[in-house]
Amino acid sequence: MPSPSPFAPVYFLATLAIAMTLRIMDLFPGTVEFNPDWIALVLIYWSIALPERFGVFTAFAAGLLTDVLTSHLLGQYALIYALFSYFSIRQHRRLRQFPLIQQCVFVFFCLLCGQSLIFGMESMQAANRLPLSFWYPVLTGTLVWPLVFMVLRAIRVLARIS
Repeated sequence: MPSPSPFAPVYFLATLAIAMTLRIMDLFPGTVEFNPDWIALVLIYWSIALPERFGVFTAFAAGLLTDVLTSHLLGQYALIYALFSYFSIRQHRRLRQFPLIQQCVFVFFCLLCGQSLIFGMESMQAANRLPLSFWYPVLTGTLVWPLVFMVLRAIRVLARIS
């Protein structure tokens, strides 16, 4: 059995930094509402791929960084990302066996629950209307999941992270 790569945390932090950059970056003018939650997708992947190395505490810390990065209520994304990581780790053996389409369904429900929690927390602060564009990141995140999965898997295989 090959020994685990000592550079796994470096690759994880690099992919997380790229995801945080994509989270705040507007790729095309006027498409901010379509920007998926890249950080959640990266955390879900690493929680499925290496649950013994990257867990709930790592997701919680990344969530705190995201809260500061996006100027949201402190702990909002920390709670959501910790829940994503928990459910991904809990089901990681099953999710590894699923085809990509079924993984997309899991990601869809994770992102849907996350957006619902965000809406609930924001509506506690002030009365909110729920525009249709609020749900666009859930759909785009689900559609982008196969690409994220393939890219991160290629990084993991090429870097021999186990």
